[in-house]
Amino acid sequence: MKLIYFDDFQLGVLKGERVVNITSVLSDIAHRDRQDLMTGLIAGFDAYRPRIESQLATEQGMPLASVTLRAPLPRPRQISCMAVNYMENGTLDARPPINAFHKSPGAIIGPGETMLLPDVPASVFEGEAELGVVIGRRASNVPAAQALSYVFGYVNFIDGSARGLPPAHNVFFQAKSRDTFAPVGPYIVTADEIADPQKLQVQLWVNEMLKQDFNTDDMAHDIARCIEWVSAIHALEPGDIVATGTNHRGLSALHDGDRVELEIEGLGRLRIHVRDDLKRTWSRDTRLECSMKYVAETGQKAPPTGVIARQLSGRYAQT
Repeated sequence: MKLIYFDDFQLGVLKGERVVNITSVLSDIAHRDRQDLMTGLIAGFDAYRPRIESQLATEQGMPLASVTLRAPLPRPRQISCMAVNYMENGTLDARPPINAFHKSPGAIIGPGETMLLPDVPASVFEGEAELGVVIGRRASNVPAAQALSYVFGYVNFIDGSARGLPPAHNVFFQAKSRDTFAPVGPYIVTADEIADPQKLQVQLWVNEMLKQDFNTDDMAHDIARCIEWVSAIHALEPGDIVATGTNHRGLSALHDGDRVELEIEGLGRLRIHVRDDLKRTWSRDTRLECSMKYVAETGQKAPPTGVIARQLSGRYAQT
């Protein structure tokens, strides 16, 4: 089942290229406003699913093209993001230690919305293509062998990042939790529709140019292990997101006016815009291309870790 929010946060199910509005079926879920309904539906999905399926069987719905999609999870309680969780296409000598950080739930935006690049001296702004895991029931100290049974579904997730902010070693909060730095969507796909989440192709385009292209089978720590580790530190609740990390080789600088598209196999395509009121520019090279150029220019056998695009113009550019 593909669950969406649309227009003024009506809750719907995608039925082919049409949308069936199921908001009325969920009227008994306690909520402040409709943005809370998705979390309530996730928590009680087994009870609501028969009613939803009955409605889907009898209603044709409205054309998808006639509605405006919203973030399918506008108010997750928390977002736990795995850090350095890919083997970079097998180029790392050893698995990195498992690690994570929190991203502000207030950073969420949805399809068609805009990531705003703030007026801060970041060395570069990037958007990381990630598989988002949506938790379906309370998970505390969950063993890896049982972890996938706690998964409600999956969603495209872009982890916005402002790199290189001062002071050194004081980065994750200010780099990751900026407003608009957590695009998700276009819908949540329930876990039963994804045969193997550990074998999904992940692709991200910037202005129709493919930048990131990797598979979730390259994770250093698989989804089950991530849930086991995070839930051993704190409980996960229905609607929480665990973002599973990215392959850094295809990351590139984001610019004003960019159109970014993320498509993970089976999860649809998330499209967002980028705005930078300062109109700064960087080279368009991916991290892999930057590394290759560094080696060619310096004659060194291997580049240092984290070679990134160079800022070319605008405020904070190095002269």
